This record gives sequence, C-alpha cells and structure tokens, in this order.
Amino acid sequence: MTTPTPTRRSVFQIGAAGGVGRRLTALLCAHGHRVSGMHRAGGQDSVIRNAGGTPIVGDLVADTVATLAERLAGHDAVVFSAGAHGTGADQTTAIDGRGLEKAADAAAAAGVHRFVLVSVFMDALRDKPRSHGFEHYMSVKRAADVYLAATDLDWLILRPGDLLDDPGTGRVNAGVSIPYGAVPRDDVAVFIAASLFHPTLNRTDIELTAGDVPIHEAITHLSPRPWRP
Repeated sequence: MTTPTPTRRSVFQIGAAGGVGRRLTALLCAHGHRVSGMHRAGGQDSVIRNAGGTPIVGDLVADTVATLAERLAGHDAVVFSAGAHGTGADQTTAIDGRGLEKAADAAAAAGVHRFVLVSVFMDALRDKPRSHGFEHYMSVKRAADVYLAATDLDWLILRPGDLLDDPGTGRVNAGVSIPYGAVPRDDVAVFIAASLFHPTLNRTDIELTAGDVPIHEAITHLSPRPWRP
C-alpha cells in the first residue's frame, strides 16, 4: 500500500520577514509548501530566503490593488501579518488599515479565496496606561477585521495575546472568546500552519494564548458542531 503524497500548496505571505512570518515560512516550507514572501525593506530578502521562502519586493502603501493582485495570482492562500510596528499613526493607518484592505481586495481580484489575518487581542495592554497612538492602533486593527469579515473571502482572523520570543510548547488555549494572556511566536506560527488549509476553520475569529491543549487538538475542538435544540 502506497502512502498518499501530501498536497503541496502555494502561500503568499505579507509580513514574511516578521517574528511570526519568518517562523511560518520555515514551517510551511518544511512541509513542502511553496512560500512567496513580500518585503519592502532592504535586508529582509535574506531573512525570507533563509527561512526557505522566495522574496518578492512589494510595498503595501505604494502598490495598487491591481499590482498586488498580479503578485498574488496563482497562490492558494494569503497570510497577512504585516504591521507598522510603532512607526506612527499615519503608517499604522496605511499598513495595518488600508494595506489590509488592499490586500483583501487584491486576493479577491486574483481569485485567491483563503485569507488569514494575524490581528490583535482586543484586551491587549488594557492594564497599562493608554496612549493616543495605541488607541489609534487598536481602532485601525478593529476596522481592518471588520473590513475582511465583510468580504466573500474564506477568511480566518487570528488574535494572539502578547507575543513572546520564548520557545514554543506546542500547547495553547484557543477559542472565540478566552481569557487574555501571552503566547510564544513559535506557537502562533504552528497554529497558523495547522489551520491554514483546515476545511472547517472558515469565516471565524480565534483568540489564542498559551495553554494546555496540543495545537492540533485545539483546532479539532474549534471545528463547528451541530446545534442541539
């Protein structure tokens, strides 16, 4: 009896050189998938290439929807984990907000239906002093979530807690609504890789923190269950 050959997919990552993105690229490539990683800054191409991906020069701010659609064409999924990372309110609006909108529109235009967005836990840093810049960031991220949810794409919005560089444990707490906490970037990347092409995790929001449940088991628990009247 022969072993079935795993399905190889093509994934376009926006934010591929970031803390979650480069980890995800390495995981996907290790499983035989092809990853195109869009980058703008010099030096990021080597980060993507070292993780096993193919660097693609692009600019969420300057590129048009049509230009982005040309880059996305032929891929099976898009993962968006890009962000302005504290470079100012205007950049937050342009990248985390308008950039996400353009990417979603481009995916629709290119016929790439699967779209995973790494967003933010809405309870983030609520126990600390709130700055205008942070409140603007949260407002933009929320508006981006709403925009994606209104599309016809097969979207998944992932909201991790505080991101840590600690080694992953392979265990998480995941659900539509869970207590706030932190989570290693390693485990966020593993969760995305495992859920990216999961057939039932579609058009839903998931909050994610460190926990006690193995990641694949957590994803199984998130699958829709019949309503019991």
